[in-house]
Amino acid sequence: MKIKEIYHLAIEKGIERDPRSKDFVRKLLEKENKLYGEMSEEDKKEYDLDKLFNPYSDTRILYGDPEREVTRVLAGIDMETAEVLLADRLSAQGKIDLIIAHHPEGKAIAALYQVMKLQEDLLAKFGVPINVAEGIMASRISEVKRGLMPLNHNRAVDAARLLDIPLMCIHTPADNHVSDYLQSMIDENNPETLGDLLKLLKGIPEYAEAVQYNAGPTIVLGSKERRAGKIMVDMTGGTSGSADAYAKLAAAGVGTLVVMHIGEKHRKEAEKNHINVIVAGHMASDSLGLNLVLDQLVQRGVQVVPCAGLIRYERKG
Repeated sequence: MKIKEIYHLAIEKGIERDPRSKDFVRKLLEKENKLYGEMSEEDKKEYDLDKLFNPYSDTRILYGDPEREVTRVLAGIDMETAEVLLADRLSAQGKIDLIIAHHPEGKAIAALYQVMKLQEDLLAKFGVPINVAEGIMASRISEVKRGLMPLNHNRAVDAARLLDIPLMCIHTPADNHVSDYLQSMIDENNPETLGDLLKLLKGIPEYAEAVQYNAGPTIVLGSKERRAGKIMVDMTGGTSGSADAYAKLAAAGVGTLVVMHIGEKHRKEAEKNHINVIVAGHMASDSLGLNLVLDQLVQRGVQVVPCAGLIRYERKG
């Protein structure tokens, strides 16, 4: 496969698993193309042309010729300068054609806040009025944008450029996969209690292995005997949303959240609103989502070398 084929495949599969539906995403892209067509020539010079076909600002080819052929990739959750050096060393044993990171680097991390609008529609899907969802997310999106500004975005990208190893990141498309996979499984099995839900999660290979590392699924609010009620998987949309969402979700009838991780401020708000919370595990959840994308590459003849927190499990077919 060529790098550009991997990139476009990740976007295509991410859209297929997007909680907003393919038609909704298609309309977003149509609006983006219309907006670009109406821009001045001066504004077009600063425009990221990938936005015309890619709705995920945190997923980009960061370095390398898109036409370059790929047979072996080094894939991981956090692929930074150390992992770029690792790719260079591993190339002595067999060339690494591409580094695939899950968490964004470079311009993709700088634009992470842009994908957070997905969370507005996810909240609406679970019963929060869209005007309320947009209202509570606006300040959080601005907060994340400001928080990203001081970061040294390009460290890993610069290392990849100096060593001439192509680098890309696949973030929200992978997160869409884990969210869709877990929500579908939970809806199908309809676990009655948090204990039942915990058992269901631990039956997934990535989470089962994470248990051995003391990083598996954990109940942080509630108990095994508590009834789960309506369960929402909240694992996509860039990063943690607004702490104000918990009161709205409780009012909408959500009883339990399954998340990758949760900050203390958010945990306290969930507790105040009597919402149960299971932290499934950050690296295990990211691994599940990325694995579902990487499996598509393996089926097309690409070899995957896992590292940097990726719990690799291949699902045949």
